[in-house]
Amino acid sequence: MPTIIPPLEQFAGKHVLITGGLGFIGSNLARRLVELGAEVLLLDSLVPEYGGNLFNIAPIQSQVRVNIADMRDEHGLRYLVQGQDYIFNLAGQVSHTDSMDNPYTDLEINARSQLSLLEACRHGNPHVHVIFASTRQFYGRAQYLPVDERHPIQPVDVNGINKLAGEWYHIVYHQVYGLKTVSLRLTNTYGPHMRIKDARQTFLGWWLRLLVEGKPLTIYGDGLQVRDFNFVDDAIDALLLVALSEAAIGQIYNLGSDDPINLLNLARLMIEINGVGSYELLPFPEERKRIDIGDFYGDYRKIRSKLGWRPKTSLREGLTKTIAFYQEHLHHYL
Repeated sequence: MPTIIPPLEQFAGKHVLITGGLGFIGSNLARRLVELGAEVLLLDSLVPEYGGNLFNIAPIQSQVRVNIADMRDEHGLRYLVQGQDYIFNLAGQVSHTDSMDNPYTDLEINARSQLSLLEACRHGNPHVHVIFASTRQFYGRAQYLPVDERHPIQPVDVNGINKLAGEWYHIVYHQVYGLKTVSLRLTNTYGPHMRIKDARQTFLGWWLRLLVEGKPLTIYGDGLQVRDFNFVDDAIDALLLVALSEAAIGQIYNLGSDDPINLLNLARLMIEINGVGSYELLPFPEERKRIDIGDFYGDYRKIRSKLGWRPKTSLREGLTKTIAFYQEHLHHYL
């Protein structure tokens, strides 16, 4: 039987909460949901180093509600989840190096805060659909490629451990309490509105800043490490799809791409698109070398075969849109 993809028009009139809603993926998701006619509430702590940015929602500011709060506030969460049809749980600390420097903060945000949200749903809105933005990070160093959902879990840093705990809280709350939860293990997601202040969260964001500012891209090691990338619009397609699919409840899905690339060729492609630029190869800093995972690209056959998702945006097309965005709006992200 062919896979039947549910129409996104079903979001019209639905009440949707997005945690981390002023961040990169959250704000892009909010714009899409507004276009679909949803009633959108954004929750964000606006901690400066985590990527929340009011400019991200400038075009839709009058069409969404914003609540500046911390997910660790259990009492506030119980109020915010009431009446929601869908919760896209995108809030988290994503810096691998930060998790090693300050593991307790990472634990609070990526583990305890997730429990706070799930407890708020269990007691205040047990029928809501919760979509958790997970990560491929906790697979660690790949034993085989592409990496599917059955690959051994072997985190190389504190962030991976805590994100895994956050994911499994969602799955256990489905299994034990019947909450409608699903987890998407995102790979390197990129696009307009991503954080580019430094390399703490994503090297690609930092490369975008260096490129637009006319500085050399910094590549650690020999640059032959392979990665996969998803343009943000494709990641949002997946988030919306699993939210509407009853078959996705209680499931875990990898995302991935059809064109993994090594970092040296990625740098060359970005420079070609930009029209000017350069790169330099540098020795791995010791703190990064210890947690680097080497080659990685994911196997997304499960979500493709079960739900019909596949990425639509080529790496060249996505990077072209992203570089153009920062050429125009760089000053809002420094």
